[in-house]
Amino acid sequence: MGERTAEQIKKEIGSACKLDKEIESQIRGRDLVAAIPRTITISSVEIREAIADQLNAITDAVMLSLERTPPEVAADILDRGIVLTGGGALLRGFDRRLREETSLPVHVAEDPLTCVVRGTGKILENISLYRKVLF
Repeated sequence: MGERTAEQIKKEIGSACKLDKEIESQIRGRDLVAAIPRTITISSVEIREAIADQLNAITDAVMLSLERTPPEVAADILDRGIVLTGGGALLRGFDRRLREETSLPVHVAEDPLTCVVRGTGKILENISLYRKVLF
């Protein structure tokens, strides 16, 4: 299967933690051994296993960042929690997994795919207000 198909499957049935009801999907691709088109059934369990290393790396990076966070910022994170942004925030159960790993509140941003770029745009429009924080 191609990269686009893999991304679509990840979005449709991928998950960061065990689901109450696991999901299956049919995928089409070329059998590399027989060199013919083929359809197989793949489960959310298999996708979770396939992306486990990447999820572990992200979780480890979050934990390391939290360890290195200054106390005053850590207090804010404890009060407000972690906000997930980007496409990874849409992975089913990723917020729950991080909540379990960190024991902190974890929220998915309202529009995770565009919130960072929109926030950056607001900062650039008013850069003089944020200069002390940025530099």
